[in-house]
Amino acid sequence: MSLDKSHNAQRTSWVASAQAAGCDFSLQNLPWGRFRRAGSTEPWRIGVAIGDQILDLAAARPVAGWPAALAPQLDALAQGDLAAVIAAPKATRVALRLAISDALATGSPQQAALAGCLVAQAAAEMALPCTIRDYTDFYTGIHHATTVGKLFRPDNPLLPNYKWVPIGYHGRASSIVVSGTPLRRPLGQTRAPTSPADEAPAFGPCQRLDYELELGAIVAQGNALGEPVPITAAEDRLAGLVLLNDWSARDLQAWEYQPLGPFLAKNFGSTLSPWLVTMEALAPYRVPFTRPAGDPQPLPYLDSAANRAAGAIDITLEVWLQTAAMRQRGEAATRLSSSNFRDAYWTLAQLLTHHASNGCNLATGDLLGTGTQSGPEAGQGGSLLELSMGGKQPLALPGGETRSFLADGDTLTLRAFAQQAGGPRVGFGACSGTVLPAPLTA
Repeated sequence: MSLDKSHNAQRTSWVASAQAAGCDFSLQNLPWGRFRRAGSTEPWRIGVAIGDQILDLAAARPVAGWPAALAPQLDALAQGDLAAVIAAPKATRVALRLAISDALATGSPQQAALAGCLVAQAAAEMALPCTIRDYTDFYTGIHHATTVGKLFRPDNPLLPNYKWVPIGYHGRASSIVVSGTPLRRPLGQTRAPTSPADEAPAFGPCQRLDYELELGAIVAQGNALGEPVPITAAEDRLAGLVLLNDWSARDLQAWEYQPLGPFLAKNFGSTLSPWLVTMEALAPYRVPFTRPAGDPQPLPYLDSAANRAAGAIDITLEVWLQTAAMRQRGEAATRLSSSNFRDAYWTLAQLLTHHASNGCNLATGDLLGTGTQSGPEAGQGGSLLELSMGGKQPLALPGGETRSFLADGDTLTLRAFAQQAGGPRVGFGACSGTVLPAPLTA
Protein backbone atom coordinates (compact mmCIF):
# COMPACT_ATOMS: atom_id res chain seq x y z
CA MET A 1 0.00 0.00 0.00
CA SER A 2 1.40 3.40 -1.00
CA LEU A 3 1.65 6.28 1.45
CA ASP A 4 0.76 9.94 0.81
CA LYS A 5 0.71 13.18 2.80
CA SER A 6 -2.35 12.04 4.76
CA HIS A 7 -0.04 9.52 6.49
CA ASN A 8 2.58 12.12 7.48
CA ALA A 9 3.05 11.71 11.24
CA GLN A 10 3.96 15.40 11.58
CA ARG A 11 0.69 16.59 10.05
CA THR A 12 -1.68 18.17 12.58
CA SER A 13 -5.34 19.16 12.62
CA TRP A 14 -7.05 22.42 13.49
CA VAL A 15 -9.26 20.25 15.74
CA ALA A 16 -6.99 20.51 18.78
CA SER A 17 -8.17 17.32 20.51
CA ALA A 18 -6.81 15.26 17.59
CA GLN A 19 -3.32 15.90 18.95
CA ALA A 20 -4.12 14.85 22.54
CA ALA A 21 -1.98 12.07 23.97
CA GLY A 22 -3.69 8.70 23.57
CA CYS A 23 -6.36 10.06 21.22
CA ASP A 24 -7.66 7.26 18.97
CA PHE A 25 -8.82 9.63 16.25
CA SER A 26 -5.81 11.53 14.99
CA LEU A 27 -5.71 13.26 11.60
CA GLN A 28 -3.92 10.15 10.31
CA ASN A 29 -6.97 7.97 11.11
CA LEU A 30 -10.24 9.53 9.82
CA PRO A 31 -12.55 6.53 10.30
CA TRP A 32 -16.12 6.41 8.98
CA GLY A 33 -19.14 6.20 11.29
CA ARG A 34 -22.93 6.55 11.19
CA PHE A 35 -24.46 8.81 13.83
CA ARG A 36 -27.12 11.28 14.88
CA ARG A 37 -27.36 13.68 17.78
CA ALA A 38 -28.34 11.79 20.92
CA GLY A 39 -32.02 12.11 21.77
CA SER A 40 -32.93 13.40 18.31
CA THR A 41 -34.98 11.84 15.55
CA GLU A 42 -32.87 13.31 12.79
CA PRO A 43 -31.82 10.98 9.98
CA TRP A 44 -28.69 8.91 10.49
CA ARG A 45 -25.76 10.56 8.77
CA ILE A 46 -22.17 9.67 7.96
CA GLY A 47 -19.36 11.33 9.87
CA VAL A 48 -15.60 11.17 10.27
CA ALA A 49 -14.09 10.96 13.75
CA ILE A 50 -11.46 13.61 14.45
CA GLY A 51 -10.21 14.06 18.01
CA ASP A 52 -13.22 14.05 20.31
CA GLN A 53 -15.43 15.42 17.52
CA ILE A 54 -17.30 14.14 14.47
CA LEU A 55 -17.25 15.96 11.15
CA ASP A 56 -20.88 15.82 10.00
CA LEU A 57 -20.60 15.21 6.27
CA ALA A 58 -24.22 16.15 5.62
CA ALA A 59 -23.52 19.61 7.03
CA ALA A 60 -20.07 19.77 5.41
CA ARG A 61 -21.21 18.96 1.87
CA PRO A 62 -22.21 22.58 0.92
CA VAL A 63 -18.89 23.97 2.12
CA ALA A 64 -16.71 25.23 -0.73
CA GLY A 65 -13.38 23.68 -1.53
CA TRP A 66 -14.22 20.02 -2.08
CA PRO A 67 -12.77 18.51 -5.30
CA ALA A 68 -15.40 18.48 -8.05
CA ALA A 69 -14.42 14.95 -9.10
CA LEU A 70 -15.58 13.63 -5.71
CA ALA A 71 -19.09 15.10 -5.95
CA PRO A 72 -20.84 11.68 -6.31
CA GLN A 73 -19.12 10.33 -3.19
CA LEU A 74 -19.70 13.51 -1.18
CA ASP A 75 -23.37 13.51 -2.18
CA ALA A 76 -23.72 9.87 -1.07
CA LEU A 77 -22.12 10.65 2.28
CA ALA A 78 -24.42 13.65 2.74
CA GLN A 79 -27.35 11.27 2.23
CA GLY A 80 -26.00 8.80 4.80
CA ASP A 81 -24.96 6.17 2.26
CA LEU A 82 -21.55 4.81 3.24
CA ALA A 83 -21.96 1.63 1.19
CA ALA A 84 -21.92 3.58 -2.08
CA VAL A 85 -18.63 5.16 -1.05
CA ILE A 86 -16.77 2.07 0.11
CA ALA A 87 -17.94 0.25 -3.03
CA ALA A 88 -16.14 2.83 -5.19
CA PRO A 89 -12.78 1.95 -6.76
CA LYS A 90 -9.83 2.08 -4.40
CA ALA A 91 -8.36 5.14 -6.16
CA THR A 92 -11.56 7.06 -5.45
CA ARG A 93 -11.53 6.04 -1.77
CA VAL A 94 -7.91 7.19 -1.50
CA ALA A 95 -8.72 10.57 -3.11
CA LEU A 96 -11.69 11.08 -0.78
CA ARG A 97 -9.60 10.34 2.30
CA LEU A 98 -6.95 12.80 1.13
CA ALA A 99 -9.56 15.53 0.53
CA ILE A 100 -10.95 15.10 4.06
CA SER A 101 -7.43 15.10 5.50
CA ASP A 102 -6.67 18.37 3.68
CA ALA A 103 -9.92 19.90 4.93
CA LEU A 104 -9.14 19.05 8.56
CA ALA A 105 -5.40 19.83 8.46
CA THR A 106 -3.91 22.85 10.18
CA GLY A 107 -4.10 25.84 7.84
CA SER A 108 -6.97 24.49 5.76
CA PRO A 109 -8.95 27.25 3.99
CA GLN A 110 -12.09 25.24 4.83
CA GLN A 111 -11.53 25.50 8.61
CA ALA A 112 -13.82 28.44 9.31
CA ALA A 113 -16.76 26.90 7.48
CA LEU A 114 -16.22 23.35 8.73
CA ALA A 115 -15.85 24.34 12.39
CA GLY A 116 -19.63 24.67 12.52
CA CYS A 117 -20.03 21.17 11.12
CA LEU A 118 -18.48 19.44 14.14
CA VAL A 119 -20.51 17.42 16.62
CA ALA A 120 -19.03 16.31 19.93
CA GLN A 121 -18.75 12.53 20.11
CA ALA A 122 -20.13 12.73 23.64
CA ALA A 123 -23.33 14.25 22.20
CA ALA A 124 -23.77 11.63 19.47
CA GLU A 125 -25.62 8.33 19.23
CA MET A 126 -23.84 5.77 17.06
CA ALA A 127 -25.16 3.03 14.78
CA LEU A 128 -23.40 0.29 12.86
CA PRO A 129 -21.19 2.04 10.27
CA CYS A 130 -23.02 0.32 7.42
CA THR A 131 -25.58 -2.42 6.86
CA ILE A 132 -23.97 -5.80 7.49
CA ARG A 133 -25.14 -7.88 4.57
CA ASP A 134 -23.72 -11.23 5.66
CA TYR A 135 -21.28 -12.53 8.25
CA THR A 136 -18.56 -15.17 8.21
CA ASP A 137 -16.36 -15.84 11.23
CA PHE A 138 -12.89 -17.28 10.70
CA TYR A 139 -10.43 -18.90 13.11
CA THR A 140 -7.12 -17.21 12.33
CA GLY A 141 -5.75 -16.99 15.88
CA ILE A 142 -3.45 -19.98 16.10
CA HIS A 143 -2.58 -19.34 19.75
CA HIS A 144 -6.29 -19.33 20.64
CA ALA A 145 -6.88 -22.44 18.57
CA THR A 146 -3.94 -24.24 20.20
CA THR A 147 -4.84 -23.29 23.78
CA VAL A 148 -8.50 -24.20 23.38
CA GLY A 149 -7.57 -27.35 21.51
CA LYS A 150 -5.38 -28.46 24.42
CA LEU A 151 -8.31 -28.10 26.80
CA PHE A 152 -10.33 -30.65 24.83
CA ARG A 153 -7.69 -32.61 22.86
CA PRO A 154 -4.42 -32.48 24.83
CA ASP A 155 -2.64 -34.82 22.42
CA ASN A 156 -3.98 -33.23 19.22
CA PRO A 157 -4.86 -29.56 19.80
CA LEU A 158 -4.79 -28.48 16.13
CA LEU A 159 -6.74 -30.50 13.60
CA PRO A 160 -4.85 -31.49 10.42
CA ASN A 161 -6.49 -28.89 8.18
CA TYR A 162 -5.74 -25.83 10.34
CA LYS A 163 -2.40 -24.91 8.76
CA TRP A 164 -3.65 -25.48 5.21
CA VAL A 165 -7.06 -23.80 5.01
CA PRO A 166 -8.59 -20.72 6.69
CA ILE A 167 -11.28 -22.30 8.87
CA GLY A 168 -14.59 -20.44 9.13
CA TYR A 169 -18.33 -20.75 9.65
CA HIS A 170 -21.38 -18.78 8.55
CA GLY A 171 -22.60 -16.49 11.35
CA ARG A 172 -25.82 -14.59 11.86
CA ALA A 173 -25.88 -10.97 10.65
CA SER A 174 -29.27 -10.17 12.24
CA SER A 175 -27.89 -10.28 15.80
CA ILE A 176 -24.91 -7.97 15.19
CA VAL A 177 -25.25 -4.80 17.30
CA VAL A 178 -23.27 -1.62 17.79
CA SER A 179 -21.05 -0.93 20.79
CA GLY A 180 -23.01 0.14 23.88
CA THR A 181 -25.93 -2.20 23.21
CA PRO A 182 -26.59 -4.40 26.28
CA LEU A 183 -26.37 -8.14 25.80
CA ARG A 184 -28.89 -10.49 27.40
CA ARG A 185 -27.55 -13.77 28.78
CA PRO A 186 -28.87 -16.49 26.47
CA LEU A 187 -30.98 -19.50 27.31
CA GLY A 188 -30.16 -22.89 25.83
CA GLN A 189 -29.60 -26.59 26.17
CA THR A 190 -26.61 -27.85 28.14
CA ARG A 191 -25.35 -31.18 29.35
CA ALA A 192 -22.21 -31.96 31.34
CA PRO A 193 -19.61 -34.02 29.47
CA THR A 194 -19.67 -36.56 32.30
CA SER A 195 -23.43 -37.15 32.08
CA PRO A 196 -24.68 -40.61 31.04
CA ALA A 197 -25.46 -40.92 27.35
CA ASP A 198 -29.17 -41.41 28.00
CA GLU A 199 -29.53 -38.44 30.35
CA ALA A 200 -31.69 -35.58 29.05
CA PRO A 201 -30.02 -32.17 28.70
CA ALA A 202 -31.11 -29.23 30.82
CA PHE A 203 -32.58 -26.00 29.46
CA GLY A 204 -31.82 -22.71 31.16
CA PRO A 205 -29.51 -19.69 31.34
CA CYS A 206 -25.96 -20.02 30.03
CA GLN A 207 -23.52 -20.46 32.92
CA ARG A 208 -20.28 -20.08 30.96
CA LEU A 209 -20.74 -16.79 29.11
CA ASP A 210 -17.59 -15.61 27.36
CA TYR A 211 -16.28 -12.97 24.96
CA GLU A 212 -13.95 -13.27 21.98
CA LEU A 213 -11.47 -10.56 21.03
CA GLU A 214 -11.66 -10.20 17.25
CA LEU A 215 -11.30 -7.80 14.37
CA GLY A 216 -13.87 -7.66 11.59
CA ALA A 217 -13.09 -6.76 7.98
CA ILE A 218 -15.80 -5.00 5.97
CA VAL A 219 -15.98 -5.93 2.29
CA ALA A 220 -15.84 -2.93 -0.05
CA GLN A 221 -16.44 -4.50 -3.45
CA GLY A 222 -18.07 -7.87 -3.95
CA ASN A 223 -17.73 -10.44 -6.70
CA ALA A 224 -20.22 -12.12 -8.98
CA LEU A 225 -21.42 -15.63 -8.22
CA GLY A 226 -18.99 -18.13 -9.70
CA GLU A 227 -16.11 -15.64 -10.04
CA PRO A 228 -13.23 -16.12 -7.57
CA VAL A 229 -11.11 -13.20 -6.35
CA PRO A 230 -7.35 -13.65 -6.84
CA ILE A 231 -5.20 -12.78 -3.87
CA THR A 232 -3.54 -10.02 -5.90
CA ALA A 233 -6.91 -8.22 -6.01
CA ALA A 234 -8.17 -9.06 -2.51
CA GLU A 235 -6.73 -6.06 -0.63
CA ASP A 236 -8.52 -3.57 -2.88
CA ARG A 237 -11.84 -5.23 -2.06
CA LEU A 238 -11.57 -4.50 1.67
CA ALA A 239 -12.87 -1.21 3.07
CA GLY A 240 -11.41 -1.42 6.56
CA LEU A 241 -11.60 -2.94 10.01
CA VAL A 242 -13.79 -2.77 13.10
CA LEU A 243 -13.51 -4.41 16.50
CA LEU A 244 -15.71 -7.47 16.96
CA ASN A 245 -16.77 -9.19 20.18
CA ASP A 246 -18.18 -12.57 19.21
CA TRP A 247 -19.96 -13.33 22.50
CA SER A 248 -19.94 -17.08 23.14
CA ALA A 249 -22.00 -19.40 25.36
CA ARG A 250 -19.38 -22.06 26.07
CA ASP A 251 -21.70 -24.54 27.78
CA LEU A 252 -24.26 -24.35 24.96
CA GLN A 253 -21.42 -24.63 22.45
CA ALA A 254 -19.99 -27.79 24.01
CA TRP A 255 -23.35 -29.59 23.69
CA GLU A 256 -24.47 -28.41 20.26
CA TYR A 257 -21.37 -28.00 18.10
CA GLN A 258 -21.02 -31.61 16.93
CA PRO A 259 -21.44 -32.51 14.13
CA LEU A 260 -22.21 -29.25 12.30
CA GLY A 261 -20.39 -26.59 14.33
CA PRO A 262 -21.43 -23.27 15.98
CA PHE A 263 -25.12 -22.38 16.16
CA LEU A 264 -27.10 -20.87 19.08
CA ALA A 265 -23.97 -20.55 21.22
CA LYS A 266 -22.72 -17.89 18.82
CA ASN A 267 -25.69 -16.05 17.30
CA PHE A 268 -27.39 -14.46 20.33
CA GLY A 269 -25.30 -11.32 19.89
CA SER A 270 -22.11 -10.01 18.29
CA THR A 271 -20.89 -6.47 19.05
CA LEU A 272 -19.08 -4.16 16.61
CA SER A 273 -17.25 -0.92 17.30
CA PRO A 274 -18.97 1.99 15.50
CA TRP A 275 -15.95 3.36 13.62
CA LEU A 276 -14.70 1.78 10.40
CA VAL A 277 -10.92 2.27 10.32
CA THR A 278 -9.95 2.25 6.65
CA MET A 279 -7.30 0.03 5.13
CA GLU A 280 -5.63 3.23 3.91
CA ALA A 281 -5.24 4.51 7.49
CA LEU A 282 -3.57 1.23 8.44
CA ALA A 283 -1.08 1.28 5.55
CA PRO A 284 1.89 2.51 7.66
CA TYR A 285 1.46 -0.42 10.03
CA ARG A 286 1.76 -3.25 7.52
CA VAL A 287 4.40 -5.85 8.37
CA PRO A 288 5.67 -9.03 6.69
CA PHE A 289 3.54 -12.15 6.84
CA THR A 290 5.62 -15.13 7.87
CA ARG A 291 5.07 -18.69 9.02
CA PRO A 292 7.05 -20.43 11.77
CA ALA A 293 9.91 -22.59 10.56
CA GLY A 294 8.67 -26.03 9.65
CA ASP A 295 5.07 -24.98 9.03
CA PRO A 296 3.62 -25.50 5.54
CA GLN A 297 3.55 -22.50 3.26
CA PRO A 298 0.15 -21.41 1.87
CA LEU A 299 -1.04 -23.05 -1.33
CA PRO A 300 -0.35 -20.93 -4.45
CA TYR A 301 -3.85 -19.41 -4.62
CA LEU A 302 -3.31 -18.04 -1.08
CA ASP A 303 0.18 -16.70 -1.74
CA SER A 304 1.63 -13.59 -3.37
CA ALA A 305 4.76 -11.49 -3.09
CA ALA A 306 2.74 -8.55 -1.73
CA ASN A 307 1.03 -10.72 0.88
CA ARG A 308 4.38 -12.06 2.07
CA ALA A 309 5.91 -8.57 2.17
CA ALA A 310 3.11 -6.73 3.99
CA GLY A 311 0.10 -8.97 4.55
CA ALA A 312 0.10 -8.70 8.35
CA ILE A 313 -0.85 -5.59 10.36
CA ASP A 314 0.69 -4.39 13.63
CA ILE A 315 -2.40 -3.63 15.75
CA THR A 316 -2.39 -3.80 19.54
CA LEU A 317 -5.55 -5.40 20.93
CA GLU A 318 -6.82 -5.08 24.51
CA VAL A 319 -9.64 -6.46 26.69
CA TRP A 320 -11.02 -4.47 29.65
CA LEU A 321 -13.56 -5.56 32.28
CA GLN A 322 -15.61 -3.50 34.72
CA THR A 323 -17.84 -5.49 37.07
CA ALA A 324 -21.04 -4.15 38.55
CA ALA A 325 -19.33 -3.90 41.95
CA MET A 326 -16.43 -1.93 40.44
CA ARG A 327 -18.88 0.41 38.75
CA GLN A 328 -20.77 0.94 42.02
CA ARG A 329 -17.49 1.80 43.79
CA GLY A 330 -16.58 4.22 41.00
CA GLU A 331 -13.60 2.15 39.89
CA ALA A 332 -12.39 2.09 36.30
CA ALA A 333 -12.22 -1.07 34.21
CA THR A 334 -9.22 -3.37 34.62
CA ARG A 335 -7.28 -4.75 31.67
CA LEU A 336 -7.57 -8.52 31.32
CA SER A 337 -5.21 -9.07 28.38
CA SER A 338 -3.31 -7.59 25.46
CA SER A 339 -2.27 -9.19 22.17
CA ASN A 340 -1.38 -8.19 18.61
CA PHE A 341 -3.02 -8.87 15.27
CA ARG A 342 0.35 -9.47 13.63
CA ASP A 343 0.27 -12.93 15.27
CA ALA A 344 -2.73 -14.06 13.19
CA TYR A 345 -2.03 -17.22 11.19
CA TRP A 346 -3.86 -16.00 8.06
CA THR A 347 -4.01 -12.52 6.51
CA LEU A 348 -7.12 -10.56 5.57
CA ALA A 349 -6.35 -11.00 1.86
CA GLN A 350 -6.17 -14.76 2.35
CA LEU A 351 -9.54 -14.78 4.12
CA LEU A 352 -11.30 -12.94 1.31
CA THR A 353 -9.60 -14.94 -1.43
CA HIS A 354 -10.37 -18.27 0.20
CA HIS A 355 -13.99 -17.27 0.87
CA ALA A 356 -14.51 -16.52 -2.82
CA SER A 357 -12.31 -19.34 -4.15
CA ASN A 358 -15.29 -21.66 -4.72
CA GLY A 359 -17.23 -18.88 -6.47
CA CYS A 360 -19.08 -17.66 -3.38
CA ASN A 361 -20.37 -14.16 -4.08
CA LEU A 362 -19.42 -11.57 -1.46
CA ALA A 363 -21.16 -8.19 -1.28
CA THR A 364 -20.42 -4.67 -0.11
CA GLY A 365 -20.94 -4.58 3.65
CA ASP A 366 -20.22 -8.26 4.29
CA LEU A 367 -18.35 -8.86 7.56
CA LEU A 368 -15.39 -11.24 7.82
CA GLY A 369 -14.49 -11.96 11.46
CA THR A 370 -10.89 -12.88 12.18
CA GLY A 371 -11.56 -15.25 15.05
CA THR A 372 -10.12 -14.77 18.54
CA GLN A 373 -6.77 -12.97 18.52
CA SER A 374 -4.68 -14.35 21.36
CA GLY A 375 -0.95 -13.93 21.83
CA PRO A 376 1.74 -16.55 22.35
CA GLU A 377 2.45 -15.65 25.98
CA ALA A 378 0.60 -16.55 29.17
CA GLY A 379 -2.02 -13.91 29.94
CA GLN A 380 -2.49 -12.97 26.27
CA GLY A 381 -5.65 -15.00 25.78
CA GLY A 382 -8.46 -13.34 23.86
CA SER A 383 -11.20 -15.09 25.86
CA LEU A 384 -11.94 -16.11 29.44
CA LEU A 385 -12.00 -19.72 28.29
CA GLU A 386 -8.24 -19.40 27.77
CA LEU A 387 -7.39 -17.04 30.63
CA SER A 388 -9.17 -19.21 33.20
CA MET A 389 -8.06 -22.50 31.57
CA GLY A 390 -11.62 -23.62 30.98
CA GLY A 391 -12.79 -22.24 34.33
CA LYS A 392 -10.21 -24.13 36.40
CA GLN A 393 -8.09 -21.06 37.24
CA PRO A 394 -10.35 -18.06 38.00
CA LEU A 395 -8.90 -14.61 37.37
CA ALA A 396 -8.36 -12.36 40.39
CA LEU A 397 -9.90 -8.90 39.98
CA PRO A 398 -9.58 -5.67 42.00
CA GLY A 399 -11.67 -5.65 45.17
CA GLY A 400 -11.36 -9.38 45.75
CA GLU A 401 -13.69 -10.53 42.95
CA THR A 402 -12.83 -13.40 40.61
CA ARG A 403 -14.06 -14.45 37.19
CA SER A 404 -13.98 -17.73 35.31
CA PHE A 405 -16.74 -16.54 32.97
CA LEU A 406 -18.82 -13.36 32.73
CA ALA A 407 -21.36 -12.41 35.39
CA ASP A 408 -24.53 -10.36 35.01
CA GLY A 409 -23.69 -6.67 35.22
CA ASP A 410 -20.18 -7.07 33.78
CA THR A 411 -19.20 -4.54 31.12
CA LEU A 412 -16.69 -5.97 28.66
CA THR A 413 -14.77 -3.54 26.42
CA LEU A 414 -12.42 -4.25 23.54
CA ARG A 415 -9.92 -1.63 22.38
CA ALA A 416 -7.33 -1.55 19.62
CA PHE A 417 -4.82 0.84 18.10
CA ALA A 418 -1.89 1.03 15.71
CA GLN A 419 0.94 3.34 16.68
CA GLN A 420 4.62 3.77 15.99
CA ALA A 421 7.03 5.17 18.57
CA GLY A 422 6.28 8.83 19.16
CA GLY A 423 3.71 8.95 16.36
CA PRO A 424 -0.04 9.57 16.23
CA ARG A 425 -2.45 6.81 17.15
CA VAL A 426 -4.82 5.14 14.71
CA GLY A 427 -7.40 3.75 17.13
CA PHE A 428 -10.71 1.97 16.90
CA GLY A 429 -12.60 3.46 19.84
CA ALA A 430 -14.48 1.22 22.25
CA CYS A 431 -16.40 -1.98 21.55
CA SER A 432 -18.47 -2.43 24.71
CA GLY A 433 -21.41 -4.41 26.00
CA THR A 434 -22.96 -4.98 29.41
CA VAL A 435 -24.36 -8.38 30.35
CA LEU A 436 -28.03 -8.42 31.37
CA PRO A 437 -29.76 -11.31 33.16
CA ALA A 438 -31.34 -14.06 31.08
CA PRO A 439 -35.05 -13.73 30.22
CA LEU A 440 -37.41 -15.48 32.59
CA THR A 441 -38.77 -17.77 29.85
CA ALA A 442 -37.78 -18.79 26.38
